[in-house]
Parts: sequence; C-alpha cells; structure tokens
Amino acid sequence: MSDIVKGIIGGGWPLLIGWILPAALNVLVFVFVVLPGAGLAGGRGISQDGLVVATVAVVVGLLLAAVQTPLYRLLEGYVGWRPLDGEPRGWRPSAVLERWRRRQIERRQVLLGRVDLVELTQLEEADRLTDDEDRERLVQVRADPRLAPYRADLARSASQLGLLRERLSRYPVDERQVVPTRLGNAIRRLEEYGYDRFRLDSQRMWYELSAAAPERATKQVDQARTTVDMAVAMLYGNLLLAVATLACTLTAAPGAWPLYLLAAAALVLTRGWYVLAIQTTDDWAAAVRSLVNVGRQPLAESMGLRLPDTITAERDMWSKLASTIARPYHPRRSALDKYRATPPGPTADTPGTDPLA
Repeated sequence: MSDIVKGIIGGGWPLLIGWILPAALNVLVFVFVVLPGAGLAGGRGISQDGLVVATVAVVVGLLLAAVQTPLYRLLEGYVGWRPLDGEPRGWRPSAVLERWRRRQIERRQVLLGRVDLVELTQLEEADRLTDDEDRERLVQVRADPRLAPYRADLARSASQLGLLRERLSRYPVDERQVVPTRLGNAIRRLEEYGYDRFRLDSQRMWYELSAAAPERATKQVDQARTTVDMAVAMLYGNLLLAVATLACTLTAAPGAWPLYLLAAAALVLTRGWYVLAIQTTDDWAAAVRSLVNVGRQPLAESMGLRLPDTITAERDMWSKLASTIARPYHPRRSALDKYRATPPGPTADTPGTDPLA
C-alpha cells in the first residue's frame, strides 16, 4: 500500500491534481445538474452515477493531459501564428496574432516605462542619479506620451509598485521573445531565463538538466506546473461544459433558462481560469529559475565539462554545447574541448609528441 501511495505522490500526483480532478468537477456538474435539468437523467442509482462520473473523469482527464501541448500552444498564441514582414493585413490567423503580439510589445514597453519612471525619479530625488544612461532614460520616459496617464504611479506605495514590477516580470526580458498572448509571455519568460543569463538553452537541454539537477529542484518545477495545469484544465473543462450544456438544453429542454445561465457562467469562468493560469506561472518561473541556477554545476559535470570561473566563459561554453547538441558533428565542435573536465593532453596519436618523454 505504501508503494502505491508513493507512486501516486511521486509520478501520478501532477496528473491527478492537474488534469483528472478538474475533469471530475466539470463532469459532476454535468451529470448531477445539467442532465437532470434537461430531463435526460436515467434511472441509475447514486452508486452507478458515481461510477460513471469517476470513469468519465479519468478518461477526459487523461485525454486532456495527452493533448496538453497543443492545448497550451493554443492559449500561448502559437497555433496559426508566424511572424510577418511589414504591416499585416486581412483577417488571416497569422495577421491577427501578429497584431496581438505587437499589442503585447506595446504593453510591455508601457509597463517598463512606468517602472523606470518611478525608480529613476526616486534616484533623482535622492541625488543618486549619476549614470548618464539613466539620466537619458529618465528624460525619455518623461517625454513619452504613452506614460502621461500614469503619472500617479509616483505617489503609489511600495507594495503597489511591487505589483507593477510583478506584471512587468511576466514578460520576456528580450522583446524579440514576446508572443501574442499574456499566458504565452508569462511562460516564455521562464523558457528564456537560462539562455538570457547563461546562454544555457534549458528548452533544448531540458531532460539533461532535469536528470542532473537536485531532485528537490525538479520536484518544485513539477509541483509549480501542476497548479498551472489545473487552471488550464478547468478553463477547457468549463468551455466543454458550456458547449455540452447548450447542446443538451437546445435539444431536450429549450425552455430551461437556468441551464442557459449555467452555460453563460461557465463561459465567464473560463476568463477567470485564464487569468489564474497567468498568475500561477510566477511559482513555475521561480522553480525553473532555481532549477537552472542550482542545476548548471551538476549538468556541466554530468556532461564531462567543468564550469568556467567567469560568466563570459560560461556563456561561451553553454553556447558551444548547445551548438554541439543541435547540429551534426563538425570538426569546429572541438572548440568545446577547452571546457572538458580533463583537458586533452599529449597522446601517442598526437603528431610531434613522445609519450615516453
């Protein structure tokens, strides 16, 4: 029994909480509220209904978990989107999503300007604004017409400014990494962390990094993502519930107006689950940041490399390693040799050396 519990907690817990539980909640509402309200409930007993709910919940949860990648990509704005050259025109999906991406860039720039305006103004008032670049940036944000409605930020409390920085932190550092949706940007910022700081491509080397990092760090990532999974599963579950409720009501009980209200409420809740998914990515991003920070050293060792003494050299090492993994072998990949844990020395196969000397 203890082995079963350990198995659920260790491997199946994210699946159970992230996908099966949300499916069960929506199936419960459909079986015990929608079907009776539409006059479609059968003569089964509570035990039989419970078995049906459990079976359907597991099946739906497993199906959602199996297709979670395209479900996430749809919410992140990747499905149907590709960067366009010039001004996008028409109502093609790629053109619409490109407009959304530019809107997200605009929002990020405004948030960055608001934060810079407050921080640099505070430094100026404290007579600690000594950097010419900072002075130039302060002049720039003060002259930015987009920031005129936000002058009240200067009077905000420290906690309010913290929330403003939190909103900004949900965007990638590199503006070129911005994608069309808020959830996509909130996830993109954790995907770019390793590369931006250390040139460690954590996406390409995710499995190597997870295998080498401390077990506690990998569990933190799984636990943090489970919360986001649950919000995403509830979003799609409520959407399916609304569609199924409307279908049952229109076909079996067109006059049952409470069911129309239920379908409308389910649709409204999808927006709330989307916002919750965005907010819960904060823990996920912190867990991935921890995984990268504490996992770099063991990852380097497991790959037969030694972590350099300087950040510049470390960034060069991870870049070369990513190139070695992503592309077929070429003699220039030997540039990675200088970071090997045991530097190559003279051998009998090396011309001009005498191994007995």
